[in-house]
Amino acid sequence: MGLLDDAKDAAEATGKKIGEWVDDTKERVEDKVDELQADAEVKRKEAELRKAEADRDATEAKNEYKEKLRD
Repeated sequence: MGLLDDAKDAAEATGKKIGEWVDDTKERVEDKVDELQADAEVKRKEAELRKAEADRDATEAKNEYKEKLRD
């Protein structure tokens, strides 16, 4: 029975290691997804900022042009 017990213990240890590997992999994937979502949010906000700056610059240019027409 010693050999059978050893095999059972080895199988349980292997199963535990596989379970830990699965949990670790799941956490790594979730971490990467969080990272990618945060990066996408930064890029979205940067694009919004560039658009807002372009709108501001266009408004300033329009107002300067209109001011010149008034002179």
